Amino acid sequence: MKVVTAEEMRQIDRAASKIGIGTDFLMENAGRVVAEETRRFVGGVIGRQILVIVGPGNNGGDGLVVARYLSDWGAEVSLYLCAKRSPDDKNLVLTQQRGIPTMSVEDDKGFMNLDQLLASMDVMIDSVFGTGKSRAVEGLFKQVLSRVRDAGEKRSEVKVVAVDIPSGLDADTGAIDASCPRSDITVTLGYPKPGLYSFPGADKAGEVIIADIGIPPHLAKKIPTELITEEWVRSALPKRPRAANKGTFGKVLVVAGSISYIGAAYLACMGAARVGAGLVTLSTAQSLQPILASKLTEVTYVPLPEVETGIIAPEAASILRESLGEYDVLMMGCGLGQKRPVVEFVEATLFDLPKAGCPAVVLDADVLNILAKVPNWWQKLTQDAILTPHPGEMARLASVSLEEVQGNRLEIARKAAGEWHKVVVLKGAYTIVAAPDGRARISQIANPGLASAGTGDVLAGAIAGLVAQGMPLFDAAACGVYLHGQAGEMVRQEMGDAGMLASDLLPLLPRVIMSLKRG
Repeated sequence: MKVVTAEEMRQIDRAASKIGIGTDFLMENAGRVVAEETRRFVGGVIGRQILVIVGPGNNGGDGLVVARYLSDWGAEVSLYLCAKRSPDDKNLVLTQQRGIPTMSVEDDKGFMNLDQLLASMDVMIDSVFGTGKSRAVEGLFKQVLSRVRDAGEKRSEVKVVAVDIPSGLDADTGAIDASCPRSDITVTLGYPKPGLYSFPGADKAGEVIIADIGIPPHLAKKIPTELITEEWVRSALPKRPRAANKGTFGKVLVVAGSISYIGAAYLACMGAARVGAGLVTLSTAQSLQPILASKLTEVTYVPLPEVETGIIAPEAASILRESLGEYDVLMMGCGLGQKRPVVEFVEATLFDLPKAGCPAVVLDADVLNILAKVPNWWQKLTQDAILTPHPGEMARLASVSLEEVQGNRLEIARKAAGEWHKVVVLKGAYTIVAAPDGRARISQIANPGLASAGTGDVLAGAIAGLVAQGMPLFDAAACGVYLHGQAGEMVRQEMGDAGMLASDLLPLLPRVIMSLKRG
């Protein structure tokens, strides 16, 4: 499923018009499907008091079509026009023919009529602004939307449905105007927009429903951004032939752990194993190996020399580099720490790797923070790699503020991937996976239960395990994000999102894979 910016949506609309798919056709389809989703969401509309708040452009036109369908299905519909519409507006005429009560903001002194309507409605339809709105919300529009926002907050029983996007939400970034109402559902038209999967906008959108309004899929073929969907992951997961052996499913070398972060090594190794890697080897400080061996029964080991208990020595890099040719992927970073000997070890291991005979690389946690302190680090890390930063790590790697990262996650990740020539997994709610060639995939999951220590180690391990099985780096990263997120959803459904542990995800990773294969 493609994800389109406001400008991309305008280009698709223009392309549709050129092949004979006009605005009237799309508007009719949009209004009908929003009405259908409203009826489904509220459990029937007969006798329901529904207020449709209509803006000046095509989004307002969609709202007029919604009003017509809901009225025909037995709802008690009222219209509130936030701006004048042409007297020969076909959809406005059709609502008037049905006798739908209509109030204009220009005739509503002090918003008395609007306030009365808001106090009595069961459902409010927000069709004021769509993706075409790029300026700040001002004047009468701001006052109307502020009242709608306040009414929704005061009356928890009233249901709010947004047409395409909540009015006042930036379709591209998720930034919101202070007047933006919160919706229970957003029926986004044709294709979803990035702002619906970025905070604070995502909090205003509620449940996002993607509505097919009759746009031919080939018109969006060149759009580089997609949602990570169940159907795509099912098709992309590596096959499991019956005649396989452990070599068939690849070998992962995990370099992780330190005296303060022993558990990180466990979680990363098991993440790789639980998505189906054939062999997982842990390379860690030699004094930690007996501790981890008592818990990681199925893992093999390459113990490394240390400068002190649990701290890997710089000279361990030569030992590790000698082993790289035996593995399909090197996963490095979880819990390594950032002491000076570890920094020297990481730099000596990763920089100037030969192109031939070396595995793909997955980097997480402490390695990312070490790289961030090296000028132009990406020119020294020549190997193909997946980086899995959380927002703070991303800010350090990209030399920008945390606010800049969170304010435009998609473009920050895409720009970084292109500049560094690496796959970037920007973690967090609605994780983003960006490829060097400009492609990006967005997770549909925002689960606060995953905001706990160690869940990132499981994700990095899962991605490495998929790379080991032969998946392209971009696909492995996106599939790993999906499996990890769905495992989190399973835990949340069983025990809620408070108290979720990273280790809770591990036994559920193969269950997610099994459920995908069963369809």
